[in-house]
Amino acid sequence: MGKTLAEKILSLKSHGEAKAGDVVIADVDLAFVQDTTGPLTIRQFKESGFEALAKPQQAIVFLDHAAPSPARQISNDHILLRRFAEETGCRIYEVGEGICHQLVAEQFANPGDVILGSDSHTVTAGALGAFATGMGSSDVAVALALGKTWFRVPESFLIELNGVFPRGVYAKDLILYLIGQIGADGANYKALEFGGEALAQMTMSQRLTIANMAVEAGAKVGLFPADKITEDFIIEHGGGDKYKVLYHDAEANYEQIIPVN
Repeated sequence: MGKTLAEKILSLKSHGEAKAGDVVIADVDLAFVQDTTGPLTIRQFKESGFEALAKPQQAIVFLDHAAPSPARQISNDHILLRRFAEETGCRIYEVGEGICHQLVAEQFANPGDVILGSDSHTVTAGALGAFATGMGSSDVAVALALGKTWFRVPESFLIELNGVFPRGVYAKDLILYLIGQIGADGANYKALEFGGEALAQMTMSQRLTIANMAVEAGAKVGLFPADKITEDFIIEHGGGDKYKVLYHDAEANYEQIIPVN
């Protein structure tokens, strides 16, 4: 039987055959925190008795959501995060160096990766064909320590995109329309996977906009295939050797197929 994008990625990262509804333990390629949710993650990490990161170079702290700090407590949290990065050897992006979701897309996300963040909009990296999802602080803490996490493999909706954007209609309009069609909880723990002939004309910026909002429909991930547009974007940002083609199988089993013109 063919596989959806979600099933393909989680099969690869769990070293087995993963299908919708299965529970798998998958390798994590990148785990990150930011400065409003990260402090709780770090405290959970330490309270759980962990001392070292499984993959220090694949863990990142971003100081970006409350930067510069607007309050004393957040300043103390920044100190906590800086100290954690120093102690564990993980990467840290300081105040002013950029926003986590954009930096992850430009510098770290690759087709087929599993990416976790303590932020719901981690789903943004799905634009590059990564199984990227936000998780709670304790889950991210465990992933930082073990380098892996568990998932229930989500069922998938295929969003078939056809036609072109009329003048004055943009990617944000498309995803808002889709959420209006399926409801704010209409895709709870599903994978929204985007396909169709319109993808060939859809820029990476448009894909990032759409993937970013998949969570607003309750989706676990928002996934785009990895095609020529993906390849060009990755090459432009210096990671051409990380690109690989990634499409769903023609005979993949989707819970719903939703056409959008």
